[in-house]
Amino acid sequence: MPVIMGTAGHIDHGKTSLIKALTGINCDRLAEEQKRGITIELGFAYLDLTPEVRLGIIDVPGHERFVKNMVSGAAGIDFVLLVIAADEGIMPQTREHLEICSLLGIRAGLVALTKTDMVEEDWLELVHEEVQTYLAGSFLEGAPIVPVSAHTGVGLEELKGYVAELSSTFAPDRRSDLFRLPVDRVFTMKGHGTVVTGTSISGALRLGEEIEIVPSGHRSKVRGLQVHGTAAEVARAGERTAVNLYGLEVAELERGEVLAHPQTLFPSPVWDVEMTCLSSSPNPLKHRTEVHFHHGSREILAKLFFLDRDKLEPGETAVCQVRFPRPLPGVYGDRCIVRSFSPLQTVAGGRIINPLGRKVRRHSKDMETLSSLGAATGEELLLAQLRLAGRGGLTVAELRIMTDMESKLLDKTLQILGGKQLAFQFDRDDKRFVGADVLDGLAGACLEYLGEYHRREPMRQGLSRAELISGFGRGMHPKLVHFLVERLVKSGQVLLEADILRLPGHVVSLASDQSGLRTLMETTYVQAGFMPPTTKAFLEENGLTAKDVAQMFRLLMEEGVLIKVSEEFYYAKSAMDEIIGRVRSFFESNQEMGPQDFRDLTELTRKFAIPVLEYLDKEKITMRIGDKRQIRKR
Repeated sequence: MPVIMGTAGHIDHGKTSLIKALTGINCDRLAEEQKRGITIELGFAYLDLTPEVRLGIIDVPGHERFVKNMVSGAAGIDFVLLVIAADEGIMPQTREHLEICSLLGIRAGLVALTKTDMVEEDWLELVHEEVQTYLAGSFLEGAPIVPVSAHTGVGLEELKGYVAELSSTFAPDRRSDLFRLPVDRVFTMKGHGTVVTGTSISGALRLGEEIEIVPSGHRSKVRGLQVHGTAAEVARAGERTAVNLYGLEVAELERGEVLAHPQTLFPSPVWDVEMTCLSSSPNPLKHRTEVHFHHGSREILAKLFFLDRDKLEPGETAVCQVRFPRPLPGVYGDRCIVRSFSPLQTVAGGRIINPLGRKVRRHSKDMETLSSLGAATGEELLLAQLRLAGRGGLTVAELRIMTDMESKLLDKTLQILGGKQLAFQFDRDDKRFVGADVLDGLAGACLEYLGEYHRREPMRQGLSRAELISGFGRGMHPKLVHFLVERLVKSGQVLLEADILRLPGHVVSLASDQSGLRTLMETTYVQAGFMPPTTKAFLEENGLTAKDVAQMFRLLMEEGVLIKVSEEFYYAKSAMDEIIGRVRSFFESNQEMGPQDFRDLTELTRKFAIPVLEYLDKEKITMRIGDKRQIRKR
């Protein structure tokens, strides 16, 4: 697997000269850099350790003004070459660069003591001891410290040997097969068009594939690929990559955006981050403070919100919500750097634990789950993220960025959780999952809702699915409501009868006057047969109002006693069943039926025949073709 080495160290300590002496490549490509003799932008080189192994090298700026560019480069490296000039020793950017590397999760590297030709031997020994002492307790404690001179060539072969040894034993953590390339340069190449460069931090990109630029949302195709300056068919994690894009102008892209496959990254204006304030920070990080936030190759102003405290003291670690002025894409486990607004210096760093955060109140009940995310793995992590997502659930694509799991492992883990009844896929089209604890909470709330409905509407048998979705399920994914209902019905906690949902213990309770009204209405419509009274006539004949009978009409329809044919007519179900039976019998020996055929068949006058025929069409028993009707096949 490709490995990237990055430089770190103070300005003018010889990083670029050392890389040129090792590789023959001058990383200072800009005219201004060559004129001023300092690195401003990131530089790139490579070193062929063997005929098969090419080490990518990122040369970062050492000047304090360009630390943001240093952070951009360091975000993609696997191990660091800390460069310290023998004539000056440890300097401010030596310290800051080492802190940044530590905050970014870099855990391996070595040290080059440069400019040894400019100091005496005894001075070199003192600097060597100083560096050893300084590195004690850091991730570079015990790392090789190699004296070198880019001018004379002393120590270069020894340094190459250590670099080769470290490269061969170091196993970089590429995390997932989700392709991402943070863009650190955008330019036009004559005859080719727009080109972006960056270090591929995970997954792979192939020639001709469709690509999305996130968060802008622009789409393009890969017209050409280069890896470490050589044309390639595929670019993999850890490789320095240049991508030639179809159909996009330079003005449509910017440093800090991310190349990814379409619909695999989901920008969010809120991230939950496990934040650590550096012990060397002069001040604590205060709640709601504005900072310079670095992630990948992007620098952006952001605000920090602590959910369980007013400030984060130096040396402390806590969950922090980072809120951005616009949505940005992140992935679980990504490292980030925080620099104070003024004075501009590195004060903290963190690790994303939820890249699809949502604004929550301080001291929220979610704090326990959020606090557990940093140490959670596998099934634990999946369940915690589903718990935080709540009733909205998460798609498999969203879970990939919420866990940084390799896709096959994620699918397998979801299958295991499904088998344990801990996670459920409620939408097969979107592959959307919900956690069992969330589903259990919704089930309890749904049963309470039904119970309250029965108390409020004692004359109704229950409510339809549509009514449940528009009431209890308002704001919920409709497929989740259907999934929940199916589980409740299957477990016997809810009864489903003719699309009406009710609790098992519920029975319609009628007051004495309501009981009498029911008898009156049922008797009237059943005895009327094919020619029931109009609704208006029934009300006038019995001295009733529409309000008096509305609930009883609804109850009798839910129970299957009455059928609403039109606003004017209700029919007893027994009468309508008889009409439908006659119609079906008629079509056993006839292809079509005219209005007179229907009147002969039912002895209905036009007043009744028209609404009944329209009802049969609406119920898809018959279909009208001109003035005739045909039977619909069942």
